[in-house]
Amino acid sequence: MAKIKICGLRSRDDILAVNAAVPDFAGFIVEFPKSFRSISRETLRDLKSELSGKIIPVGVFVNAPVEIPAVLLEEGTIALAQLHGQEDENYIRKLRNYTDKPLIKAFSIKTKEDIECALESSADYILLDQGGGGTGKTFDWSLVPEIGRPYFLAGGLNTENLEKAVNSLHPWSVDLSSSLETERKKDPAKIWEAVCIVRRLSFGRRDP
Repeated sequence: MAKIKICGLRSRDDILAVNAAVPDFAGFIVEFPKSFRSISRETLRDLKSELSGKIIPVGVFVNAPVEIPAVLLEEGTIALAQLHGQEDENYIRKLRNYTDKPLIKAFSIKTKEDIECALESSADYILLDQGGGGTGKTFDWSLVPEIGRPYFLAGGLNTENLEKAVNSLHPWSVDLSSSLETERKKDPAKIWEAVCIVRRLSFGRRDP
């Protein structure tokens, strides 16, 4: 039964869209200026206050000081922290000193060695991505073996390939962002359709 995460939320309209569709996770990119989807901690707190309690908030961080995700986790603004930079096992250990909340570590998958490295991570969950972040491109799915731990599949997923991804790779959760945008803004209709696809595959029904 696959779950779905909608990432890169940054406005009240985005919150209204996910509240209507009710994905399992909502992802917020926190203070990473290189991404136009980045938001401040203050904006994150405001948006989370309007997020449905049925949706789990995830903070996405790129090489951030450990104190930033730690505080947001401990105060309850986010329930999970996704580490999407070059954070290593030492970083994860330091963060664990601040919080026992669950962590997701993202990995760029280009070779079988990348997969092996991901599987050795001490994070609670791993996320397999193509590495560019929000580019709409997939990686070589044939590199993914049978994985015995829960993982997120990201990178180039859209409403056209989502069913194939879920049925062939059996990820614990799928993660979508850029494919659900129109002119760089989240599209409520696309969000609804993506959630419907995952729910239908999991429960045999059409509506979220």
